[in-house]
Amino acid sequence: MAQALHSEIHLTVTTDENKVPTAIQWSASDAGIADQRAKAFALSVWNGNEALSIDLWDKDMTVEEMKVFVCQSMMTLADALERSTQDQRAAGAIRGFTTELAERIGVGPA
Repeated sequence: MAQALHSEIHLTVTTDENKVPTAIQWSASDAGIADQRAKAFALSVWNGNEALSIDLWDKDMTVEEMKVFVCQSMMTLADALERSTQDQRAAGAIRGFTTELAERIGVGPA
């Protein structure tokens, strides 16, 4: 039997007195990433019935940066859907919508 591997991803969030994030750092044990700075973090977890999410961004993140982040995240979801299901049509639909959205909100092609 093959030995099970163990990986850890750590997220550290520093907040101000109002619990608004002022700094976000993350580490990934198997990728050699330690205390990497991030301006935003979005984690989706599916428990078998519903999607749950944690969405954080630091207080210095601009509206423009948030728009870019959301569009880029949608593109990575399309990639994940295509990799996991080989459904090129559905992934293409997400990419097409995201490209149109990015243009409409002024952040250019995603």
